[in-house]
Amino acid sequence: MHRKIMNLTSNKNIFNIAYPVCLTLIAQNIINVTDTAFLGHLSETALGASAIAGMFYIAVYVIGFGFSQGVQILTGRRNGEKDYAKIGLIFNNGLIFNLLLSIIIFAFSYFYVPQIARFLITSDDVYYAVLEYLDWRIYGFFFAFLNIMFRSLYVGITKTGVLTVAAIITSVANVFFDYAMIFGNFGFPELGIAGAAIASVIAECITFLFLLGYTVLKMDTKRYALFHLAKIDLKIIKQMLSLSIFIMFQFFLSTSTWFLFFIFIERMGERPLAVTNIGRSLYMLLMIPGIALSTTISTVVSNLIGAGRKNEVLPFINRMIKITLIAVFPFMMFTFALPEIITQIYTNDIDLIKASVPVIRVVSIAMIFCAVGNVIFNSVSGTGNTRTAFLIEFATMFFYISYIYCTAIVYPSTTAIVWLSEFVYWILIGAMGYYYLKKGNWQKKKI
Repeated sequence: MHRKIMNLTSNKNIFNIAYPVCLTLIAQNIINVTDTAFLGHLSETALGASAIAGMFYIAVYVIGFGFSQGVQILTGRRNGEKDYAKIGLIFNNGLIFNLLLSIIIFAFSYFYVPQIARFLITSDDVYYAVLEYLDWRIYGFFFAFLNIMFRSLYVGITKTGVLTVAAIITSVANVFFDYAMIFGNFGFPELGIAGAAIASVIAECITFLFLLGYTVLKMDTKRYALFHLAKIDLKIIKQMLSLSIFIMFQFFLSTSTWFLFFIFIERMGERPLAVTNIGRSLYMLLMIPGIALSTTISTVVSNLIGAGRKNEVLPFINRMIKITLIAVFPFMMFTFALPEIITQIYTNDIDLIKASVPVIRVVSIAMIFCAVGNVIFNSVSGTGNTRTAFLIEFATMFFYISYIYCTAIVYPSTTAIVWLSEFVYWILIGAMGYYYLKKGNWQKKKI
């Protein structure tokens, strides 16, 4: 057992687990990047509207993603204990729960999004473009919520190779249908911003069919008791929710405040909103190495605890922080030095490119703090103390929102100054998370 766990925490094994997760995140963000890039060449209004619409989708999507994180933690713990049959019980019930959750969220979005958007958005052009996008995009909830359950299964058992193929499928499908349906190529109708939404839904659907087929045909479904569900087990769902409910709230709170960030920016005008969407697209792409490592680290922390090696957790986290810094630093240097070249991916408008340069540079430096903060914060969740993680997030949000409101609304500043809020967020969340890992009572937690 000791040798297996040591292998699990080796740099080679961390990379083997993390790189498919990284590719999965790249695939998810290619949807964001290609949508933003194509729409940037369509119009500035479409570019800005896709920022608000995209953030709304993500803010709702992370509710299901938060639940899957709880499932992933529990799967990692049972995998570390070699209790493989329990993994299927967790996955099967989690799959049904997330499907029901997607239906509820879809219904809410279908009936109430127009009223919410009308209340929050001041520009009529942006408002109608947001609705045009979301009218189609919300159908993606069904497939996205199921896809993340498969992801939590494979990350939890540290068999993430299939996620590489899924990432490629998602990326290729989205780029193809984006190009075809936004501009009307290959015989498809020219649908503009609606085409971007439809392309994303199609890519998620194709990915779901692949993951389902692979799991049925290639996985040892008997060993893990996958898809063998005689009845819904409310006890196991309650156990998963006890872990994930605070992650769900935490993720929703985090992305909702980022959604508010875009709403505040929208009140500064369509140009700042377009600049912010370019910054967001690049920022989410640059975050991928750090998020992939932090997701992997969360799983390894859970496996270490499950195997009874709690004393190795903090040294492992410290080592991973150093590796994360080495991984993200070259990307930071590249984007900081060449912001104009990067911005040209999204637009040919010279004025928009010039306006985006300060934001790109802020985003580049913020990525360092984001990567370290993610490692620390996901490690807190990996210990199973998701309630503590939520409280840390909640406390951080107060200062984050206050800063954004002051710099965007009360004392209007440049877009780059508003983006400095990312430093406020990640420094606070990293500091509080690390203090808890050193001083907290997480070693007494049982799940």
